[in-house]
Amino acid sequence: MRAKEPFACAPAMRLEAHERVSKLQIDAMNDKFARIELLMERLEKRLWLTVYGVAGVILAEAFQSLINTAP
Repeated sequence: MRAKEPFACAPAMRLEAHERVSKLQIDAMNDKFARIELLMERLEKRLWLTVYGVAGVILAEAFQSLINTAP
């Protein structure tokens, strides 16, 4: 006696296809989030470098003005 093969009906096939498409979309979205997070980290490093650079210039100018005004 032969075992019956599962019957593939259209709604079940459509549901499986939808699940595969949803998984692909979620994976793509997670990849985009990871790239955005990496870009934000790089931007944050650049921002801090800029802040420290500006602070350094201000301190250097203040120090230079103190040296110039000292007798």
